[in-house]
Amino acid sequence: MSTASRLPGIVTTDHVFHLPLDHAVPQGERIDVYAREVVAAGREDDDLPWLLFLQGGPGGKAGRPLGRDGWLVRALDDFRVLLLDQRGTGRSTPATRQTLARRGGPQAQADYLASFRADAIVRDAELIRRLLLGEDRRWSLLGQSFGGFCALTYLSLAPEGLREVFVTGGLAGLRSSADDVYRSAYPRVRGKNEAHYARYPGDVEAVRRIAAHLADAPATLPDGALLTVEAFQALGMMLGSGTGSHVLHYLLEEAWVEGPAGPELSDTFLAEAQAKLSFAQNPLYAVLHESIYGQRSVDPAGTAWAAERVRKEFPGFDARAALASEAPVLLTGEMIYPWMFETDPALRPLAETAQLLAERTDWPDLYSPERLAANEVPVAAAVYHDDMYVDTADSLATARAVRGLQPWITNEWEHDGLRVSGGKVLDRLIGMARGKL
Repeated sequence: MSTASRLPGIVTTDHVFHLPLDHAVPQGERIDVYAREVVAAGREDDDLPWLLFLQGGPGGKAGRPLGRDGWLVRALDDFRVLLLDQRGTGRSTPATRQTLARRGGPQAQADYLASFRADAIVRDAELIRRLLLGEDRRWSLLGQSFGGFCALTYLSLAPEGLREVFVTGGLAGLRSSADDVYRSAYPRVRGKNEAHYARYPGDVEAVRRIAAHLADAPATLPDGALLTVEAFQALGMMLGSGTGSHVLHYLLEEAWVEGPAGPELSDTFLAEAQAKLSFAQNPLYAVLHESIYGQRSVDPAGTAWAAERVRKEFPGFDARAALASEAPVLLTGEMIYPWMFETDPALRPLAETAQLLAERTDWPDLYSPERLAANEVPVAAAVYHDDMYVDTADSLATARAVRGLQPWITNEWEHDGLRVSGGKVLDRLIGMARGKL
């Protein structure tokens, strides 16, 4: 049963759909998939076109609107918006250490989670489209980051459901292996480190001091997680957003207090580090992260902890070696490592499950280069020139491979441009897709 709520400038309606876990077995097990409909206040009864929003991730629930803000400022001029909690997230049937334990051992859990990739998300969306709009009415699609990866899968599997597509920071390499992804990612992350240290030169020593302390004596975070030097390096994930470098600097400013036995890491620093590093709220991000790149045609041996393996090709990210020299300690980025399933209490029960997914070799291909080359759906994509998370060269190659796709290459925004631009990024893409720019 749908329920409606009023917030400043908007009306929201809850929808819950009971969908197949495995779309190849429609009569088998079912899961709930939740979506929140958002419409401008006063337009609830208007016959508006629909815009499906696919969140970044994987494993992230859709944003919770507090009113007509962010990119909704622009979207609600034209659309009735559907914010999808992709399967396993938010108010959809959850997939966490608590719920997965009920499914049995690691193999049963891994088999279950194999149905949580972009292809299943797209098939969920197609069923929801037909239920909400009817068989013949198409909707528009906005995909942010991983949501853009899903948009490419949608264009490959079911373009007949799409009226137009907008992608922000999410043009994946169609035939890039997980190794390829990380081999191009580490140099981008190194560049973000260099830019941060140029902006805040004092942070070179601040990071070295914390890393040296943790190399000798890892700290315990408030939730019981272990803050090793490698876990500390993972705070570099922040460097990919528009304000992340500044947030990191402020975090480092308050790292130390004078304790009874001398300087020690402050409770403030440890609590904020936990908030940045814990996967308690989105465990699927860690468990499924490398599998979003898995395709039989490019990863026949599985993804096999690609970020960890490829890291060895970039010795500059070895914090202990940096501490033994005068080199800056480099922070890492959007990488998932097997040790995270040892240090994070939210992930620890899923370690064997994650290992089985890393070893899986039968991932179906997610994109159809042939269908994309014949694409007839208008597509406009923002490609952020300095994007830390998605390789620009991959994005531009994909833009050339999708017939009719119009790329907008910009360094005005970082990866979070959709969220922070107040609707400007979406407005430009709408204009491009409709031939007005």
